[in-house]
Parts: sequence; C-alpha cells; structure tokens
Amino acid sequence: MFAGRASVVGVAAGSGGKGGKFSVEELYGFNKKPKANRVHCGKAERADSKKESKEKEESVLASHILEAAKRVMERRRLEVYLKECDVTIEESGMAYRNLGKSGLRVSCLGLGTWVTFGTQISDEMAESVMTLAYDNGVNLFDTAEVYASGRAETTLGNILKKKEWRRSSYVVTTKIYWGGHAETERGLSRKHIIEEVVRAMTFVIGQGMAMYWGTSRWNAVEIMEAYSIARQFNLVPPVCEQAEYHYFQREKVELHLPELYHKIGVGAMTWSPLACGMLTGKYNNGVPQGSRAAMKGYAWLKERICSDEGKHQLSKVKELHLLADRLNCTSAQLAIAWCLRSQGVSSVLLGASNTDQLLENLNSIRVLSQLTPAFIAEIDLLLGNKPKKTKKEARC
Repeated sequence: MFAGRASVVGVAAGSGGKGGKFSVEELYGFNKKPKANRVHCGKAERADSKKESKEKEESVLASHILEAAKRVMERRRLEVYLKECDVTIEESGMAYRNLGKSGLRVSCLGLGTWVTFGTQISDEMAESVMTLAYDNGVNLFDTAEVYASGRAETTLGNILKKKEWRRSSYVVTTKIYWGGHAETERGLSRKHIIEEVVRAMTFVIGQGMAMYWGTSRWNAVEIMEAYSIARQFNLVPPVCEQAEYHYFQREKVELHLPELYHKIGVGAMTWSPLACGMLTGKYNNGVPQGSRAAMKGYAWLKERICSDEGKHQLSKVKELHLLADRLNCTSAQLAIAWCLRSQGVSSVLLGASNTDQLLENLNSIRVLSQLTPAFIAEIDLLLGNKPKKTKKEARC
C-alpha cells in the first residue's frame, strides 16, 4: 500500500530525466554510455576475454534487475488503481472489497461450487482447488443447498473441517430455495428456512446461523420491497444480490443494481463471468467432449451455443480474443477483469474444474488496471449491447 502517489513511468526526484522523472532504465543506470577506453591497445587485447566475460555477467544481472523493477512498478500501478476504487490488496495479490455497503470484506474473486463440487470433479480435486484459492487470498466460498442435490455443500463443509483454517478468515455463502422434493422442503417459507422472507432471515441472523443475508436472481423492485419492509418493521435488510453477469448479460448489473447500491447499499455478487465457458473460446469449433455443454443435464447450454444467437455471440468471442492478445492475457482473464471493473460489484464468483484453470482465472486481477476507459469503449463498440436507460427510467 502507498501513503502517497508516484508516477507510473518513474519517481520525481529533483532534476534529471524528462520533466524531473526517471525511467526504470535511468534509475538503475542501464542506459549509461560506457566510458572511452584509454588503456594501451596491447593491454586491452590481453584483457578482452576477461572483460567480455564480465560484461556478459553484468548484462545478465542488469536484465534481471530491470525485470524485477518492472514487476514492482506494475504492482505499484495496480495498487494505486485499486486504492482509487476503494479496494485493498494483500501480499497474495488478492484484492478485497466491502460486500455492498456492509462492513464485511470479501475477496473480489470468490470460488463457486455450482456444477463442479459433488459432480464434475472428485473430492480430492475439490480440496486442491479450494486450497489453491485460499492460499491465493480467496476468502469467499459459495454454494447452495440444491447444488448436486446437497453434495456440493457436504463436500465444501468436509474440506473446511479437514483444513482447519481459522473460521474468522473466510466467508461461506449458500442459497436456500430448491431444498427437497416435498412442498415443505423448498421455497422461502419460515418452515423451510427456520422467513416470510425478511422476518425469517432476521430470525436466522438473530440465532447466529448467519451474519448477513442477500438475494439471488431477484429483480430491483423485489429487493427494494424487502429493504422497505425491513426498515418498516426494524428487521435486517439484504446486503447483496447474486446475479448473472458477463459480456452478453449486462442490463441488471450495469443499470439497476448500481442504483440500489447507492440508495440502500446493496452490492452485487456476480456469477458465470465466462458465460458457462462460452467466453473462453472452447466452443468456437463445436461442443468438445468433457465440456459442461456435453454433460448430462446441460442440454439447455448446448442448445444455447448452437442457436443463431449463440453463433453470433461466438463470433464476438473470436474478436474479443484479439483484444485479450493486446493486453497479453487470455480471453478468460479479460472477461473476468471486465466484470470486476463494474461499479457496485463486490465479488465475482469463479468456477474451476482444476487448479490450472483456477490459477489462470485468479491472474485476471492484474489485467484490471489495464482496462482504460478507451479500452472499455472499444469492447462496448465490439459487443454493441451496452445497456441504456429508457426515458421513463431516466425520469425516476
């Protein structure tokens, strides 16, 4: 963290350089011209071999120092950018934000368990993925009672119990609705949750079963109604909404939730930043075996990919890949960083079936500082779907 600000190009230090600033090369003296050799020609020839070896060593050392300095400056630029966005960053490289306007600090990248835990991957791989996430600063783990018919919750709980991480060092979020087969085992009744809806959640928090509550896939009117009821009856209001958000699903997170964030402090916890894998490019040439769209129960995803709209979106994905190349990152990293730049987004949930995939996605944080307004405008132009407020909405 920095108490002050420094130039991205260099650090002002009296005179020197251009405008009193030094480049990395100037700071470390790598661009200084060698002094003229005044030694007698005969002596110089005898020292050529030794001098050449020494210069080679110095060149390698200078290269290593320069690379290290550039990494330090890149991190400094990221920290300055995140500080301007009211985000903190730890040694792991993970950035943290408040969950809505509550006091709870969550990692800007969380780990979700939908599809993967309890079904797609083994419990051993789930443990490896969770361990890698935690070691890289992820403190938010999301699940739901319906994921894998309850097995995802069980797997997550077993791993947490085995790892014995400090309970105060991480956050677990789960979702309640589709709990069982009987009429009394699903929905948002007080019997099922132990709410009609706000009062039951207040009871859950009062009993110490949870610290905060939020909504999932509610519209802005429903969230505002819940907040109003909470204020009217002195109950606990929601602090976040869990919503789908990616290049092709933008309106709710970019138009409606920012207004709720500013008015009542409800933040966004978003999911599916890669549109179920579409944005990685793996479906550009069809549906490969082993992919999510080829799994049992995901025929709807295959139909979406193979539809006319899906083919149009995949053509956009190919163009977005070229933009990612310009930033020296992957398409997935660009897509995740793009979600993180949106106002009011507290955390973006990642799904990963192996450690390599998770590590790639976690590195999307370094891309965030490169998303300049001009670059975002270029993405908006390519997508052609930036949501706009209607005249009616603008008057409200």
